[in-house]
Amino acid sequence: MSTTLTAPMLPEQMRALVLTSPGKFEIQTVPMPRPEAREVLCKVRAVAICGSDPEIIRGGLAGTWPPSYPFTPGHEWAGEVIATGPGVVDLKPGDRVAGQAHCGCGTCANCMEGRYTICENYGRPESGQRHYGFITPGAYAQYAVYSVRSINRMPAAMSFREGSLVDTAGVVLHGMELSGVRPGGTVAVIGPGPIGLIAMRMARLLGAARVIAVGRGARLEAARLAGADTLVNFESGDPVEAVRAAADGLGVNEAIECSGAAGTFRQAVEMVRKGGRVVLLGVPPNHVVEPLPFKYIVHNEIAIFGSRANPNVSRKVISLIAGKHLRVDDLVTHTFPLENFATALDTFVNRRDGAIKVVVEPN
Repeated sequence: MSTTLTAPMLPEQMRALVLTSPGKFEIQTVPMPRPEAREVLCKVRAVAICGSDPEIIRGGLAGTWPPSYPFTPGHEWAGEVIATGPGVVDLKPGDRVAGQAHCGCGTCANCMEGRYTICENYGRPESGQRHYGFITPGAYAQYAVYSVRSINRMPAAMSFREGSLVDTAGVVLHGMELSGVRPGGTVAVIGPGPIGLIAMRMARLLGAARVIAVGRGARLEAARLAGADTLVNFESGDPVEAVRAAADGLGVNEAIECSGAAGTFRQAVEMVRKGGRVVLLGVPPNHVVEPLPFKYIVHNEIAIFGSRANPNVSRKVISLIAGKHLRVDDLVTHTFPLENFATALDTFVNRRDGAIKVVVEPN
């Protein structure tokens, strides 16, 4: 199968982060990948560490994410196209692009409805399904091959660092599109990490008049800088009481759960007013099982939305960032070269020096 390459002297090898076994990784020299049909080869300029990456690297999901070793993770990235495989008609070498993790099979019922992040052929690569950085090799490398369905062009007005946050911001926008945000209403955001901080700004863009942030420590201060109207420290009292009090005693219109911590799902349900909506963006560990106020949910018609990843929103997010409507550049607090990945990971996991979003720059 022929491949269109833009540089005859394209190197045969590259540097990449390689997981060698659960909890162990190295920066290795590996063969350069080549794009196949409807794929492109990209030079990775920036890849952000996601909250799911440390668990994948630790091996807590070994056998599933990743399915085997050796493996290269990473899925929040931006870069530039340098070569195209057969059948690529809408991308060309030199295009600046932002990636996303999911590529559905394209033919199952969910994919046909645009819900490719819950593809019914998940885990069957022969169907065309891909989950980059999880079950398909990802972007912690100098170069990566991606399906054309998993990347979107971004304008020169956007930096590659901003592009590496398109995936994160897309997770937020998808959840809020599922639930809606009431114009002029009040939104509570639980967990002011990267997703939570973007959620506060996104809620404003979608029409929320008031934003209440629930968290603690330095992240709560970051929420203030991100524009939250009210800060609720869950270590200082009952966060449900505090949120409802700040929302005129009635509760908020929407509660956005962004932490995945035990207990926060129930808190989110109890924070919303009658007819309110709860969006679950945080991903909890498998052992977390929430006791919910069943009758309260029924009698008050509380709607609950599970949300997975970021289908069909990347182009919208790119437009918002490029148009200076959604700011994300200030969330990138630390950058490291690929060779210093261990330090980057430690900085992210332990939130050193106020770390919010840590970006690795492989080239």
